[in-house]
Amino acid sequence: QVQLVESGGGKVQAGASLSVSCRVSGATVNDYAMGWFRQAPGKKREFVAAVGWSGTNTYYGDSVKGRFTISRDDAENTVYLQMNSLKPEDTAVYYCAADYLATAQAMSSMSLTIDYWGQGTQVTVSS
Repeated sequence: QVQLVESGGGKVQAGASLSVSCRVSGATVNDYAMGWFRQAPGKKREFVAAVGWSGTNTYYGDSVKGRFTISRDDAENTVYLQMNSLKPEDTAVYYCAADYLATAQAMSSMSLTIDYWGQGTQVTVSS
């Protein structure tokens, strides 16, 4: 049984940094495109960042480019999202996602039917 468990969310001030992580069990992260999506109240789920199954390609949503960094630790079977220069509009529930042998680009297109989702972790940025 594949499980994705996010952690590290919280409440910070605008301009601060925060890192969230997604630990995977029941599967190997280097067989999956791993990504982060977010959903704010009343809004659609939005793509944030992804790393392809090969680990060589990453994609970012336009609103987070240059501020967020996705990384993968194969030894820990964990994916991280480092978020810098946070803005109030980054406030959302952040979800980890995994899709078997997908590319980061495919995940960014939101055309995939994602294989697995985490339960989400809340990130709140106050002004």
